[in-house]
Amino acid sequence: MTIDLHGLGLDAAHGRLNGGIAQALAMGSRVILLIAGKERPSDGHDLRGSRRGAIRAKLLDWLAHSAHASQIAAVRPAQPRHGGAGAVYIVLRKSR
Repeated sequence: MTIDLHGLGLDAAHGRLNGGIAQALAMGSRVILLIAGKERPSDGHDLRGSRRGAIRAKLLDWLAHSAHASQIAAVRPAQPRHGGAGAVYIVLRKSR
């Protein structure tokens, strides 16, 4: 399963992440490819003045504090062919 958070604001990205994890668990998926974009330096801004890389910076906190945290076994860097530094794999625990 793939969840793409590109181009979303923080609230929309957080909602899509939680919904996507719930859907993956319901489908019995074991691995989610999460595309969040590359992290930017803390002072990096795009031409509109908004901070870039904000989703990636909050990602691990969102996962740790989500309702699904106990069902996440690991978060691993993605292979270059799957997005490299702009993506991660979320490994889900087996359901019992």
